[in-house]
Amino acid sequence: MLALDAQGNLIAGTDGSGLVYRISPAGEGFVLYSAPKKEITALALDRGGNIYAAGVGEKRAGSTTSPAGGASSISMGTSGASTSSQTPGMTLTLTPTTSPVIPFPVAGGGANGGSDVYRIASDGSPSRVWTSHEDIVYALAFDSHQQLLAGTGNRGHVFAIEGQEEFSDLLKAPASQITGFAKAPGGGLYAASSNLGKIFVLGPGPESEGNYESDVFDAKVFSRWGRAEFRGTGSVDLLARSGNVDNPDRNWSPWKQVSLTKDSEMGVPPARYAQWKAVLHAGSAGPVVDTVTLNYLPKNVAPEIEDVSVQMGVRYQPLQKSAGLTLSTDLSGSSGGHFESPVPSTHDRDAVGVKWSAHDENDDQLVYSVYYRGDGETRWLLLKDNLTDKAYSFDASLLPDGGYTVKIVASDAPSHSPGEALTATKQSRRFEVDTTPPRVENLTAASEGSQIHVRFRAEDGFSNIKRAEYSVDAGDWKYVEPNGQISDAKSEDYDFKADVEAGKDNTSEHVVVVRVYDKYENMGAAKTVLRRK
Repeated sequence: MLALDAQGNLIAGTDGSGLVYRISPAGEGFVLYSAPKKEITALALDRGGNIYAAGVGEKRAGSTTSPAGGASSISMGTSGASTSSQTPGMTLTLTPTTSPVIPFPVAGGGANGGSDVYRIASDGSPSRVWTSHEDIVYALAFDSHQQLLAGTGNRGHVFAIEGQEEFSDLLKAPASQITGFAKAPGGGLYAASSNLGKIFVLGPGPESEGNYESDVFDAKVFSRWGRAEFRGTGSVDLLARSGNVDNPDRNWSPWKQVSLTKDSEMGVPPARYAQWKAVLHAGSAGPVVDTVTLNYLPKNVAPEIEDVSVQMGVRYQPLQKSAGLTLSTDLSGSSGGHFESPVPSTHDRDAVGVKWSAHDENDDQLVYSVYYRGDGETRWLLLKDNLTDKAYSFDASLLPDGGYTVKIVASDAPSHSPGEALTATKQSRRFEVDTTPPRVENLTAASEGSQIHVRFRAEDGFSNIKRAEYSVDAGDWKYVEPNGQISDAKSEDYDFKADVEAGKDNTSEHVVVVRVYDKYENMGAAKTVLRRK
């Protein structure tokens, strides 16, 4: 990017380092400014010798913007000795100097994304005069009134920069980018655009009428639009329209004028999106629009429950009310996010833990109720209501052994009048509760030589027998298989011979203990005493 000042010096902006050079007619260069942005996209000079530069793009962390820690000099020409073969033209030589590159006088550097416009005063001091997080400046120029104009993309806006962070959205072109300016006859300016490529003429005088269209407002859900609140002066007409797609050029409602003197509604159809437009008319008092507020009522949408899970042996702890952080809706109307702390839990084999996830498109406050129903039953029984946490635990002993299903009901009643609340329900997968240990029946032990012949039956009223173990004379527990070798029934028979530990085979009494476990690790035990005669 190049420009010439009144003394014939070349002002150059670079890419990669975001440097602004001043190059004298003799070819001597000096870095005027190292911008926080990595690319200088536009330059303009006013009559006072002040330089305006536009910068875009973020520099990499730790990148160096000033070679050798000082300024750089640039020499231009074809004369002079050279020890290597070079193409005549520009050569860069590093010249350390005591004059440092002036840092940007704002803590933290430039803004993230978008673009900045900097002013380098005639004495060399820099400052940032304008910032946009959305628009990228492609062109800078002064109009006939010495007002700085910035041509931007990718929304095709031309901004008039009036002072430190003071600007006017001058116009929006029917193109994506304004990429260049040039003087036009009569004090006007030519403006070149891309996507689509066109040439426009900006006249030197003010128009008798101008329009300003707001950005499209997204209510997130289907909404009814109420009254518009307007604050401004001068001759201004306010219009509004609505639609259900984010592009207002695709079958939205027509513009409808809003009465600013009557306390009446906008009169646009209910829809998800809305937009307003101000038509400003010239007059003795200049038209000014300070604020426009559109009031709306979102259509209440029922909550949504995404998942319900039940886990045996888990007890969830109640959340502290300050544990959840809610991010409020921002000014653009987009729904804020919600950060929810994980629900703390502990292991408790006698508890049943129920956890669910739910949300509400209206960001309404939700309350929950937990119901259960046993296999073969038709009626849902309430476990707990008016819950605000998304987890609940209860003692498994409250339910007889059997199969069950849990149902969660979410309601947005805290945010609505009686009769206006909506609910959502979701059921869990079937789960089983078994807290009763299996029984050991018909346990017998008989001496057969150096071994003990043991027989017993294990039975459980609900679930299958999982495994059985035995111990002789307080020895180690040893696994024993059922008669059919596969433990897959509620009743299993066991018949085996146990070895007596060496040194105890001649004793007159032996104690045999057996224990059995069901599918849910409930344990039942029994013992018998064998006395030798």
